[in-house]
Amino acid sequence: MTLRRRGSGARGARRAPAGFEGGTGGRGLPPGTVTDPAALDLSIVIPAWNERANLELLLPALRQVCEDLGVRAEVVVVDGGSGDGTAELARRLGARVVPQAARGYGAALREGLAASRAPFVATMDADLSHRPVFLGDLWKCRGEADVLIASRYVPGGDSQTHWMRRLLSRVLNQIYARALALPLRDLSSGFRMYRRGAIAELPLAARDFDILPEIVTRLYAEGYAVREVPFRFLSRGSGRSHVRLLRFAWSYLRTLARLWRLRNSIDSADYDARAFDSAIPLQRYWQRARHRIVLGFAREGRAVLDIGCGSSRIIQDLPRAVGLDIQQRKLRYLRPAHPRLARASLDRLPFRGGAFDAVICSEVIEHVPDTPEVLGEMTRVLRPGGTLVLGTPDYGRRLWRVIEWVYGKVVPGGYAHEHITHFTRRGLTARLAALGYRTVDCRYVGFCEMIFDARRGAGAGAPR
Repeated sequence: MTLRRRGSGARGARRAPAGFEGGTGGRGLPPGTVTDPAALDLSIVIPAWNERANLELLLPALRQVCEDLGVRAEVVVVDGGSGDGTAELARRLGARVVPQAARGYGAALREGLAASRAPFVATMDADLSHRPVFLGDLWKCRGEADVLIASRYVPGGDSQTHWMRRLLSRVLNQIYARALALPLRDLSSGFRMYRRGAIAELPLAARDFDILPEIVTRLYAEGYAVREVPFRFLSRGSGRSHVRLLRFAWSYLRTLARLWRLRNSIDSADYDARAFDSAIPLQRYWQRARHRIVLGFAREGRAVLDIGCGSSRIIQDLPRAVGLDIQQRKLRYLRPAHPRLARASLDRLPFRGGAFDAVICSEVIEHVPDTPEVLGEMTRVLRPGGTLVLGTPDYGRRLWRVIEWVYGKVVPGGYAHEHITHFTRRGLTARLAALGYRTVDCRYVGFCEMIFDARRGAGAGAPR
């Protein structure tokens, strides 16, 4: 379709790529665009370097899309020191221009995100490869996830670029998805929509296009919901691509190594869930054996509390249980599948006394200082005669110390280094007896992680 432009001088009208529509409508702010940050619905961040010819089409088209959607928007163009009048044109067409301080696409995106002011933030390229009308599809889905990706590689998506570029892109995305255990197909798409709250405090280090998989991976590791929306990617309009293949490949490889460490550390929201199907045989066995024993001890309870639930399969397979954890990212990850969640500390449980038939506390007490409140709060919320399922490593067994050392080497970001309180079976049995518990059973995972089935006596109470 023809995009009619007024005041274009000798250049005359240009043909817009399919999917672009709208007109400039003069020099003022685009309809739907507001200057009061509190009134904004959407910020559209566009990194640009010598993209004047493309922005002449893109910005008016965005104006029309925002007007049709009834969205109060701002357009933030991050100018990387263009010499073709990109910044001047962007201002004339109503965009807010942010001069780029550091070099690289990653720096431009970081600065644009930091400058955005609306509750939702969309990012897109300036080269006309991202159709503005697709912004409407993302906007309509904004309530379905914290991050929406315009994806070329889900059913219904497509990429109309050179076959070699498509091949390299697919290989890159498959390597990233497999290495990082991410259920996503297009981590390198730059056309996205974010909830501002999800990206506001995100630590980002990438300098170039590798910032795209870094953002998605870090958001997923924080437990945010990510959804891919089918999208058709177009070839760029005017000008040449700014991608330099060798630098591009090196930066992606370096970032992959950094993100692999993140995904295999306890800082990933789904760390516990993924361990159940881990590629490491010892880790997989440990999770599944613990899962079987804990559920066997706790299934009879109608009201169950899982303290320090993390994102494990234990809480996911107890649909009526209440999961409690101190880490918001774990609860955020769990919430779509298990809404009965609470965030609190072990030494101050937000429940009335005797509220639960069974209390699970598996692999938690070794991570916290040994204070009276640790076992005291579990006892307080457990009804008399109720079941306490308590699991922790047995430091009285030499085998555990060997396994802990090996695990720390194989999974350097795992839990091993966080074990600050060490228990033995004899010592913990005595502690439980002093609180009025009767130990019914004690089973082991790998001969060195002990899991107690203890019943609270009628006269048992929290220590004073």
